[in-house]
Amino acid sequence: MASYDIEDIRRRMDGAFSALKHEFSGLRTGRANAAMLDSVVVDAYGAVMPLAQVGTVNVPEPRMLSISVWDKTMVGAVERAVRNADLGVNPIVDGQNIRIPVPPLNEERRVEMTKLAGRFSESAKIAVRNVRRDGMEALKTMEKQNEISEDEHKRLSAEVQAATDAQISNIDQALGSKEEEIMQV
Repeated sequence: MASYDIEDIRRRMDGAFSALKHEFSGLRTGRANAAMLDSVVVDAYGAVMPLAQVGTVNVPEPRMLSISVWDKTMVGAVERAVRNADLGVNPIVDGQNIRIPVPPLNEERRVEMTKLAGRFSESAKIAVRNVRRDGMEALKTMEKQNEISEDEHKRLSAEVQAATDAQISNIDQALGSKEEEIMQV
């Protein structure tokens, strides 16, 4: 009798949820957060690299980010990268450091951010449903090949569905929390 790995299904679903949390960490909420700059890439030394590889990001105040650029010849490139990242911020060069005041979000931008959060959560739900589909197809195949019984198929299908429902619920809760965080004035 072949074995079916329900833990692999859960692990893949958890991966979709982890990716969603990472996406959410980069969304602006009106407060400074170093993760806001995770998506910024700098054209440095003839290659495109993440900001974290050319400087250190700090949060000295609730509405201020600071980047200490390691190589002073890269300050201009880092400033351009932040400016072009469409984060709604205006970097200020201060020697080898770049200060980024984080303005409060206006209502229009807040609504835009909640829509973006919704799109991220929908992508995560689709990923979870794709894992569910893969799991269900594997069970169907195993039953057709007489590797598992019809009762075993039903039991394992119920487990896959329960894992899917739990993960979708987690995604909805995370979205609700993020929307609340974004809409706080």
